[in-house]
Amino acid sequence: MSTPNQIVNTMMAKDFFSQWLGIEVLEIKEGACKLQMTVRDDMLNGFGIAHGGITYSIADSALAFASNSHGQKSVSVETSISHTISLKSGDVIIAEAIEEHCSNKIGIYSVKISRVSDAAVVALFKGTVYRTSKVW
Repeated sequence: MSTPNQIVNTMMAKDFFSQWLGIEVLEIKEGACKLQMTVRDDMLNGFGIAHGGITYSIADSALAFASNSHGQKSVSVETSISHTISLKSGDVIIAEAIEEHCSNKIGIYSVKISRVSDAAVVALFKGTVYRTSKVW
């Protein structure tokens, strides 16, 4: 059976979007994940702030890594996000995924996205995954 680190390394090797985002895996364990990235100019919207899809995307990656860390292939079926504070180019953010519920077929995760400079919570994300019968 693969370890959480091996699973995430395998996922990241083919996850070109997470690579484009510049995501760095800080911590991975069964049911939890901590990621970091820096907001860049090419991630800004017409208001000069980070596009909402940026925080959504790092949270979605954290969900994917945390939910697959048990060794059972999992895919998201429902997600939502609340944006609380805008981000600028150069802001470094951390996404922390925590498992709230895990059964044979369903997993529920919360992801908190915070700005490193002041620990302000910039977004809150919730994701539900379907746990398939396939293993890593």
